[in-house]
Amino acid sequence: MRLPHVIVLALCLLGSLANDAGAQQPGNSPAWKRWQHLQHGVSVSGWFSESGNYSIQQLRTFTTPADIEHIQKIGFDHIRIPVDPVIFQCDREWESCERIQFLDQVIQKALSSQLYVILDFHPNPQYTHQLISGGLAAEKYLRLWGQIADHYGRMDSDRIILEVMNEFSSPDLNSWFGLLLQSIEKIRHYAPNSTIMVQGAGYSDMLDLVKMPTLSDSNLIYNFHYYDPHIFTHQGATWGLDYWLDVHNLPFPATESGVSQLIEHTDSQETRWRLLQYKEDHWDADRVAGDIGFAAQWARERNVPLMCDEFGVYRNFSDPDSRERWLTAVRTAFEKNHIGWTMWDYQGGFGVVYKENGSLRDDDVVLRALGLRK
Repeated sequence: MRLPHVIVLALCLLGSLANDAGAQQPGNSPAWKRWQHLQHGVSVSGWFSESGNYSIQQLRTFTTPADIEHIQKIGFDHIRIPVDPVIFQCDREWESCERIQFLDQVIQKALSSQLYVILDFHPNPQYTHQLISGGLAAEKYLRLWGQIADHYGRMDSDRIILEVMNEFSSPDLNSWFGLLLQSIEKIRHYAPNSTIMVQGAGYSDMLDLVKMPTLSDSNLIYNFHYYDPHIFTHQGATWGLDYWLDVHNLPFPATESGVSQLIEHTDSQETRWRLLQYKEDHWDADRVAGDIGFAAQWARERNVPLMCDEFGVYRNFSDPDSRERWLTAVRTAFEKNHIGWTMWDYQGGFGVVYKENGSLRDDDVVLRALGLRK
């Protein structure tokens, strides 16, 4: 999401003031204690979500227990498991449902590997659009959350964090806030001791976060996603906005010569305009730090634990050095401002490893940027 230049300057100033004010003091609630184990993690995407192929054979081979061990060995302290609600479709007891049982085995493997788990309710956009209209779709959703909360709250209420929703998609704050309150009430009924992760409406961007009111439940972790600016983090991506396809090897930070050359060689007027905006907004590490500092100040004022559980750069068309500089800028800003983080993702287009034909290779560029490798 792009901000006007005047607002950008204000955010940078507020971020600087927030850092000068000192770190927020963690409380004694379970959420704060569990947040301390959620400082540097990774999402295992495309496994139980997004692929559309949830056959047990695919689930057992796409990512494996050996990958869970590798994640812990790399130095992560938690994993985020995005789960499409389709996984929970079963007309029998869950103990006899093969896909759910395999998900349970994965979670148990993570816990035994000393990894905390964020269980992320991760539907497709069509699912969330149906929820807005309420009615039967919302009732089924809340009923499902009751089952999930009961099942995983009993499994391990201390180390399994329940994330209410990945990117609600709709910017309608009122619709989302009403559903969020109902979700928390339902989860809390079945899992009174579990920590719940909550986020704003829309795509969980920072402005979606700061529009949220403070909720009365003290066992919550607040969450946002950070991919700004999308023209850099999603360059070359085949989904989303059309102009992303036209952008390759965009430099970070935004340099006069590097961006101007791309503008000269681009035929699309929209893409040229987007590139000009990127250059004029002076995207660099300080610009990123201003954004992150603003989110941290919001959390400090409310004394709530805060995480970013998605950030990353699509690597297929980005320059490795620029990708490393952006990731380093974002990660160091999180850590300076005491914001836990979860990288997107493990083996996909934003990944920390390359996994092809059964072979596994670390992406050293990403791991250096994350402070997990020298």
